[in-house]
Amino acid sequence: MSYGGREKRIVFYETDNHHAELKIKLHYDGFKQGEFFRGLIEAYLGDDENIAKFIEEYKIKNNKQGKRQRKIIKKEIEAAKETENKFALDKNDIESIFDLLEEEII
Repeated sequence: MSYGGREKRIVFYETDNHHAELKIKLHYDGFKQGEFFRGLIEAYLGDDENIAKFIEEYKIKNNKQGKRQRKIIKKEIEAAKETENKFALDKNDIESIFDLLEEEII
């Protein structure tokens, strides 16, 4: 499912030192800044398990949510995974179903 087509600019500030270290590391790994951040955003929005684990650890380390809220979110994620497994549907299957429904309506 593709959303919109308009591009938006995302801007944030970082220290000179971190910026320089980032540029060096990106060059070493063969990435451009935009490519790197778009990849991270795609993984974050796509619920990539590695990114989700990092986010969970970051929240704990930096006190970004209370234990209760993190526990609720964790239960919701587990319930969603259980439902996916129960019906054996992945995101492509779900998208295909919506495409078929859309064709039927038209």
